[in-house]
Amino acid sequence: MLIDAYGKIFAGDSRSEKTVPNDTVLGQTADEIAEMVSCYASDGRVFYKKGDLVNAAASFAYGSGWLDAGRYLGYLAGSPSAPPEIDEDLPPSLEDHLSEKTYRYQRMLTNALEGVTPAPDQKTAMYAAACSIEEKARSYLDGGAAHLPDDLINALVLFSYGYGWLDCGVRAGLFSISGDRHLFTI
Repeated sequence: MLIDAYGKIFAGDSRSEKTVPNDTVLGQTADEIAEMVSCYASDGRVFYKKGDLVNAAASFAYGSGWLDAGRYLGYLAGSPSAPPEIDEDLPPSLEDHLSEKTYRYQRMLTNALEGVTPAPDQKTAMYAAACSIEEKARSYLDGGAAHLPDDLINALVLFSYGYGWLDCGVRAGLFSISGDRHLFTI
């Protein structure tokens, strides 16, 4: 899939409706998740229009991770899906930027995963949800690493997508942060 097509699909999906009452803590969390999804859809379009395909792809994937985690947790309507495989050749002028960002996101997601623990009691459904989100983020970290070093754009998409899942889980209160708090949008 081309990055532009990915962005257009994500932009359409980003208008997912809330599934929880507005005037509740759940509604407030749903609003925060929806705002993050909307911001990354918008940011991705701006990057794309400026020719920054690297940041566009990362924004679309990160926002998609937030969207799908929000859907998985029941805050937003719809079902989670996996990010598409990008089959677009980026211009040679973006190679260094792509390499730097891909490896940086791999490090950031690794550090983020090392710096969180599930917060809910182990006997609760929310604990199981936290473990599932952590597992999802780890699987996308591993999936991205499997694309290295030959397919940097798809590695970046997978790292960004997995990071979005984890960050959404942190924002939803499913994790305690023992590591670098700056790795999360809290």
